[in-house]
Amino acid sequence: MNRHCPKCQAAARQTWLAKRSAELLPVPYYHVVFTLPHLLAPVALQNKALVYGLLFRAAAETLLQIAADPKHLGADIGFMAVLHTWGQTLLHHPHVHCVVPGGGLSPDHRRWIPYGPKFFLPVEVLGVVFRGKFLQALERAFNKHKLTLAGQLTPLQSPADFAALLRAAARRKWVVYAKRPFAGPAQVLTYLSRYTHRIAIANSRLVAMANGSVTFRWRDYAHGHQTRTMTLEAHEFLRRFLLHVLPVSFVRIRYFGLLANRHRTQLLALCRSHLQTSPPPPIPGGVGHLCQHCRHGRMRVVEILSPTQVSAWLDAPRPENSS
Repeated sequence: MNRHCPKCQAAARQTWLAKRSAELLPVPYYHVVFTLPHLLAPVALQNKALVYGLLFRAAAETLLQIAADPKHLGADIGFMAVLHTWGQTLLHHPHVHCVVPGGGLSPDHRRWIPYGPKFFLPVEVLGVVFRGKFLQALERAFNKHKLTLAGQLTPLQSPADFAALLRAAARRKWVVYAKRPFAGPAQVLTYLSRYTHRIAIANSRLVAMANGSVTFRWRDYAHGHQTRTMTLEAHEFLRRFLLHVLPVSFVRIRYFGLLANRHRTQLLALCRSHLQTSPPPPIPGGVGHLCQHCRHGRMRVVEILSPTQVSAWLDAPRPENSS
Protein backbone atom coordinates (compact mmCIF):
# COMPACT_ATOMS: atom_id res chain seq x y z
CA MET A 1 0.00 0.00 0.00
CA ASN A 2 1.29 3.45 -0.95
CA ARG A 3 -0.21 6.68 0.41
CA HIS A 4 0.29 8.35 -2.98
CA CYS A 5 -1.85 5.77 -4.76
CA PRO A 6 -5.45 6.84 -5.54
CA LYS A 7 -6.78 3.36 -4.74
CA CYS A 8 -4.74 2.20 -1.74
CA GLN A 9 -6.14 4.66 0.79
CA ALA A 10 -9.85 3.81 0.78
CA ALA A 11 -9.70 1.36 3.70
CA ALA A 12 -7.28 3.57 5.64
CA ARG A 13 -9.62 6.53 5.17
CA GLN A 14 -12.60 4.63 6.55
CA THR A 15 -10.66 3.41 9.59
CA TRP A 16 -9.36 6.91 10.25
CA LEU A 17 -12.85 8.42 9.92
CA ALA A 18 -14.23 5.91 12.40
CA LYS A 19 -11.74 7.14 15.01
CA ARG A 20 -12.33 10.83 14.24
CA SER A 21 -16.13 10.50 14.45
CA ALA A 22 -15.84 9.77 18.16
CA GLU A 23 -14.00 13.08 18.69
CA LEU A 24 -16.57 15.46 17.21
CA LEU A 25 -18.08 18.12 19.46
CA PRO A 26 -21.65 19.48 19.08
CA VAL A 27 -20.44 22.90 17.91
CA PRO A 28 -19.99 24.57 14.51
CA TYR A 29 -16.75 23.73 12.74
CA TYR A 30 -14.71 26.12 10.61
CA HIS A 31 -12.47 25.48 7.62
CA VAL A 32 -9.34 27.68 7.50
CA VAL A 33 -6.68 27.48 4.77
CA PHE A 34 -3.11 28.79 5.10
CA THR A 35 -1.32 29.08 1.74
CA LEU A 36 2.36 29.56 0.99
CA PRO A 37 2.91 32.34 -1.60
CA HIS A 38 4.10 31.20 -5.04
CA LEU A 39 7.25 33.27 -4.52
CA LEU A 40 8.43 30.78 -1.88
CA ALA A 41 7.12 27.58 -3.48
CA PRO A 42 10.42 26.80 -5.30
CA VAL A 43 12.26 26.88 -1.96
CA ALA A 44 9.66 24.53 -0.52
CA LEU A 45 10.05 22.14 -3.45
CA GLN A 46 13.77 21.71 -2.79
CA ASN A 47 13.25 21.47 0.99
CA LYS A 48 9.97 19.61 1.35
CA ALA A 49 10.33 18.13 4.83
CA LEU A 50 11.73 21.31 6.39
CA VAL A 51 9.51 23.91 4.70
CA TYR A 52 6.29 21.88 4.94
CA GLY A 53 7.07 21.41 8.62
CA LEU A 54 7.50 25.17 9.00
CA LEU A 55 4.19 25.69 7.20
CA PHE A 56 2.42 23.43 9.70
CA ARG A 57 4.10 25.10 12.66
CA ALA A 58 3.46 28.68 11.54
CA ALA A 59 -0.21 27.97 10.80
CA ALA A 60 -0.72 26.18 14.13
CA GLU A 61 1.06 28.80 16.22
CA THR A 62 -0.95 31.53 14.48
CA LEU A 63 -4.31 29.93 15.24
CA LEU A 64 -3.41 29.11 18.82
CA GLN A 65 -1.99 32.59 19.52
CA ILE A 66 -4.85 34.61 18.05
CA ALA A 67 -7.50 32.36 19.60
CA ALA A 68 -5.90 32.76 23.04
CA ASP A 69 -5.91 36.57 22.75
CA PRO A 70 -8.72 38.02 24.93
CA LYS A 71 -9.38 40.62 22.19
CA HIS A 72 -10.56 37.80 19.96
CA LEU A 73 -11.74 34.49 21.43
CA GLY A 74 -9.66 34.26 24.61
CA ALA A 75 -9.68 30.46 24.63
CA ASP A 76 -7.53 27.39 24.17
CA ILE A 77 -8.62 25.74 20.93
CA GLY A 78 -7.85 22.49 19.14
CA PHE A 79 -7.83 21.58 15.47
CA MET A 80 -6.68 19.19 12.79
CA ALA A 81 -4.44 20.27 9.90
CA VAL A 82 -3.93 18.52 6.54
CA LEU A 83 -1.17 19.35 4.07
CA HIS A 84 -2.00 19.66 0.38
CA THR A 85 0.66 20.59 -2.18
CA TRP A 86 -1.36 20.76 -5.40
CA GLY A 87 -3.79 22.91 -7.31
CA GLN A 88 -6.41 21.73 -9.79
CA THR A 89 -3.90 21.58 -12.66
CA LEU A 90 -1.38 19.62 -10.54
CA LEU A 91 1.04 22.52 -10.25
CA HIS A 92 2.91 23.04 -6.98
CA HIS A 93 0.67 24.90 -4.52
CA PRO A 94 1.54 24.15 -0.85
CA HIS A 95 -1.24 24.91 1.63
CA VAL A 96 -2.65 23.58 4.88
CA HIS A 97 -6.35 22.92 5.49
CA CYS A 98 -7.42 23.30 9.12
CA VAL A 99 -10.70 22.09 10.62
CA VAL A 100 -11.38 24.10 13.77
CA PRO A 101 -14.23 23.73 16.31
CA GLY A 102 -16.02 27.03 16.90
CA GLY A 103 -14.90 27.69 20.44
CA GLY A 104 -12.52 26.46 23.10
CA LEU A 105 -11.75 26.11 26.77
CA SER A 106 -11.21 29.12 28.98
CA PRO A 107 -7.59 29.65 30.12
CA ASP A 108 -8.38 27.97 33.46
CA HIS A 109 -10.29 25.18 31.62
CA ARG A 110 -13.35 25.73 33.82
CA ARG A 111 -15.82 26.62 31.04
CA TRP A 112 -16.41 26.45 27.31
CA ILE A 113 -16.13 29.72 25.37
CA PRO A 114 -18.23 29.68 22.17
CA TYR A 115 -17.40 31.61 19.03
CA GLY A 116 -18.97 35.04 18.52
CA PRO A 117 -21.62 36.17 16.03
CA LYS A 118 -18.94 36.65 13.37
CA PHE A 119 -16.08 34.35 12.43
CA PHE A 120 -14.30 33.78 15.69
CA LEU A 121 -10.84 34.76 14.39
CA PRO A 122 -10.17 37.71 12.02
CA VAL A 123 -8.57 36.47 8.80
CA GLU A 124 -6.63 39.71 8.22
CA VAL A 125 -4.88 39.31 11.55
CA LEU A 126 -4.27 35.62 10.90
CA GLY A 127 -2.59 36.48 7.59
CA VAL A 128 -0.23 39.04 9.11
CA VAL A 129 0.79 36.83 12.03
CA PHE A 130 1.19 33.77 9.79
CA ARG A 131 3.46 35.70 7.41
CA GLY A 132 5.66 36.94 10.23
CA LYS A 133 6.02 33.54 11.89
CA PHE A 134 6.79 31.68 8.68
CA LEU A 135 9.34 34.18 7.35
CA GLN A 136 11.10 34.36 10.70
CA ALA A 137 11.36 30.56 10.85
CA LEU A 138 12.58 30.37 7.24
CA GLU A 139 15.26 32.98 7.94
CA ARG A 140 16.46 30.98 10.97
CA ALA A 141 16.68 27.86 8.82
CA PHE A 142 18.78 29.74 6.25
CA ASN A 143 21.12 31.16 8.91
CA LYS A 144 21.65 27.65 10.28
CA HIS A 145 22.49 26.37 6.77
CA LYS A 146 19.57 23.95 6.77
CA LEU A 147 18.22 24.90 3.33
CA THR A 148 19.15 23.30 0.02
CA LEU A 149 19.34 25.97 -2.70
CA ALA A 150 20.51 24.42 -5.94
CA GLY A 151 19.91 24.81 -9.66
CA GLN A 152 17.91 27.94 -10.41
CA LEU A 153 17.92 28.76 -6.69
CA THR A 154 21.74 28.82 -6.42
CA PRO A 155 21.86 32.67 -6.32
CA LEU A 156 19.80 32.51 -3.11
CA GLN A 157 22.81 31.01 -1.34
CA SER A 158 23.96 34.63 -1.05
CA PRO A 159 22.70 36.13 2.24
CA ALA A 160 21.89 39.38 0.45
CA ASP A 161 19.82 37.66 -2.25
CA PHE A 162 17.99 35.49 0.28
CA ALA A 163 17.22 38.55 2.40
CA ALA A 164 15.82 40.24 -0.71
CA LEU A 165 13.55 37.24 -1.28
CA LEU A 166 12.27 37.47 2.29
CA ARG A 167 11.63 41.21 1.92
CA ALA A 168 9.69 40.63 -1.29
CA ALA A 169 7.60 37.96 0.44
CA ALA A 170 7.02 40.25 3.43
CA ARG A 171 5.67 43.00 1.18
CA ARG A 172 2.95 40.71 -0.16
CA LYS A 173 -0.41 40.16 1.49
CA TRP A 174 -0.65 36.59 2.75
CA VAL A 175 -4.26 35.59 2.42
CA VAL A 176 -5.75 33.21 4.96
CA TYR A 177 -8.99 31.80 3.60
CA ALA A 178 -11.87 30.93 5.91
CA LYS A 179 -15.15 29.30 4.94
CA ARG A 180 -18.44 29.65 6.79
CA PRO A 181 -19.17 27.01 9.45
CA PHE A 182 -20.05 23.51 8.38
CA ALA A 183 -23.73 22.59 8.70
CA GLY A 184 -22.96 20.02 11.39
CA PRO A 185 -20.73 17.14 12.47
CA ALA A 186 -21.96 14.93 9.62
CA GLN A 187 -20.82 17.49 7.09
CA VAL A 188 -17.44 17.69 8.83
CA LEU A 189 -16.96 13.95 8.33
CA THR A 190 -18.01 14.23 4.69
CA TYR A 191 -15.43 16.95 4.21
CA LEU A 192 -12.73 14.99 5.97
CA SER A 193 -13.36 11.96 3.79
CA ARG A 194 -12.57 14.10 0.73
CA TYR A 195 -9.58 16.02 2.02
CA THR A 196 -7.51 13.75 4.23
CA HIS A 197 -6.52 10.54 2.49
CA ARG A 198 -6.23 11.83 -1.04
CA ILE A 199 -3.54 12.64 -3.56
CA ALA A 200 -2.98 15.21 -6.29
CA ILE A 201 -5.50 13.66 -8.66
CA ALA A 202 -8.12 10.92 -8.40
CA ASN A 203 -8.76 8.34 -11.09
CA SER A 204 -12.25 9.78 -11.57
CA ARG A 205 -10.73 12.96 -13.03
CA LEU A 206 -8.84 11.11 -15.75
CA VAL A 207 -10.60 11.41 -19.12
CA ALA A 208 -8.25 9.78 -21.63
CA MET A 209 -4.75 8.42 -22.13
CA ALA A 210 -3.82 8.23 -25.80
CA ASN A 211 -1.02 9.15 -28.22
CA GLY A 212 1.42 9.81 -25.39
CA SER A 213 -0.87 12.33 -23.70
CA VAL A 214 -3.12 12.41 -20.64
CA THR A 215 -6.40 14.35 -20.50
CA PHE A 216 -8.00 15.15 -17.16
CA ARG A 217 -10.74 17.33 -15.72
CA TRP A 218 -10.02 20.35 -13.57
CA ARG A 219 -12.11 23.07 -11.97
CA ASP A 220 -11.45 26.65 -12.97
CA TYR A 221 -12.08 28.60 -9.77
CA ALA A 222 -11.15 31.91 -11.43
CA HIS A 223 -14.07 31.62 -13.84
CA GLY A 224 -17.10 30.54 -11.87
CA HIS A 225 -15.81 27.09 -10.83
CA GLN A 226 -16.30 25.81 -14.37
CA THR A 227 -15.18 22.27 -15.13
CA ARG A 228 -12.65 22.14 -17.95
CA THR A 229 -10.30 19.56 -19.45
CA MET A 230 -6.53 19.78 -19.85
CA THR A 231 -4.28 17.61 -21.98
CA LEU A 232 -0.61 17.17 -21.08
CA GLU A 233 2.18 15.14 -22.57
CA ALA A 234 2.62 12.01 -20.47
CA HIS A 235 6.04 13.03 -19.18
CA GLU A 236 4.71 16.45 -18.11
CA PHE A 237 1.73 14.82 -16.40
CA LEU A 238 4.06 12.50 -14.49
CA ARG A 239 6.38 15.40 -13.62
CA ARG A 240 3.50 17.35 -12.11
CA PHE A 241 2.20 14.32 -10.24
CA LEU A 242 5.62 13.55 -8.75
CA LEU A 243 5.91 17.11 -7.43
CA HIS A 244 3.52 16.00 -4.69
CA VAL A 245 5.27 12.86 -3.48
CA LEU A 246 6.11 13.53 0.16
CA PRO A 247 9.36 12.69 1.94
CA VAL A 248 9.48 9.27 3.57
CA SER A 249 7.74 9.23 6.98
CA PHE A 250 6.51 12.81 6.63
CA VAL A 251 3.24 13.20 8.57
CA ARG A 252 0.67 15.11 6.51
CA ILE A 253 -2.23 15.01 9.02
CA ARG A 254 -1.43 16.67 12.34
CA TYR A 255 -3.32 17.68 15.48
CA PHE A 256 -2.78 20.73 17.68
CA GLY A 257 -3.99 22.35 20.87
CA LEU A 258 -6.83 20.48 22.56
CA LEU A 259 -6.58 17.75 19.91
CA ALA A 260 -2.84 17.14 20.31
CA ASN A 261 -2.22 13.43 20.76
CA ARG A 262 -0.70 13.62 24.24
CA HIS A 263 -3.85 14.95 25.98
CA ARG A 264 -6.65 14.64 23.43
CA THR A 265 -8.76 12.11 25.34
CA GLN A 266 -8.66 14.01 28.62
CA LEU A 267 -9.40 17.45 27.16
CA LEU A 268 -12.17 16.24 24.85
CA ALA A 269 -13.90 14.68 27.85
CA LEU A 270 -13.58 18.03 29.65
CA CYS A 271 -15.03 19.88 26.64
CA ARG A 272 -18.02 17.52 26.55
CA SER A 273 -18.54 17.97 30.26
CA HIS A 274 -18.78 21.76 29.84
CA LEU A 275 -21.01 21.34 26.78
CA GLN A 276 -23.16 18.82 28.65
CA THR A 277 -23.03 16.26 25.87
CA SER A 278 -21.94 12.67 25.28
CA PRO A 279 -19.60 11.32 22.62
CA PRO A 280 -21.33 10.73 19.27
CA PRO A 281 -21.88 7.13 18.19
CA PRO A 282 -18.76 6.04 16.29
CA ILE A 283 -18.78 4.91 12.69
CA PRO A 284 -18.30 1.13 12.61
CA GLY A 285 -14.55 0.59 12.66
CA GLY A 286 -14.62 -2.08 10.01
CA VAL A 287 -16.83 -0.30 7.51
CA GLY A 288 -14.07 -0.39 4.92
CA HIS A 289 -13.70 -4.16 5.32
CA LEU A 290 -17.32 -5.34 5.12
CA CYS A 291 -18.30 -7.67 2.30
CA GLN A 292 -19.71 -5.56 -0.53
CA HIS A 293 -22.33 -8.24 -1.32
CA CYS A 294 -23.88 -9.29 1.98
CA ARG A 295 -22.89 -6.16 3.98
CA HIS A 296 -22.61 -8.30 7.09
CA GLY A 297 -19.58 -10.56 6.74
CA ARG A 298 -16.31 -9.03 7.81
CA MET A 299 -13.49 -9.55 5.37
CA ARG A 300 -10.05 -10.43 6.70
CA VAL A 301 -6.67 -9.94 5.12
CA VAL A 302 -5.22 -13.21 3.85
CA GLU A 303 -2.23 -11.85 1.98
CA ILE A 304 -0.92 -8.49 0.80
CA LEU A 305 0.53 -8.49 -2.71
CA SER A 306 3.06 -5.99 -3.95
CA PRO A 307 2.54 -4.32 -7.37
CA THR A 308 5.33 -6.54 -8.75
CA GLN A 309 3.55 -9.69 -7.56
CA VAL A 310 0.24 -8.53 -9.05
CA SER A 311 1.89 -7.78 -12.40
CA ALA A 312 3.59 -11.17 -12.40
CA TRP A 313 0.27 -12.88 -11.70
CA LEU A 314 -1.49 -10.98 -14.49
CA ASP A 315 1.29 -11.78 -16.98
CA ALA A 316 1.47 -15.45 -16.07
CA PRO A 317 0.23 -17.87 -18.79
CA ARG A 318 -3.24 -19.33 -18.16
CA PRO A 319 -4.69 -22.69 -19.26
CA GLU A 320 -7.01 -22.26 -22.21
CA ASN A 321 -10.11 -23.24 -20.22
CA SER A 322 -9.33 -21.02 -17.24
CA SER A 323 -11.17 -17.77 -16.69
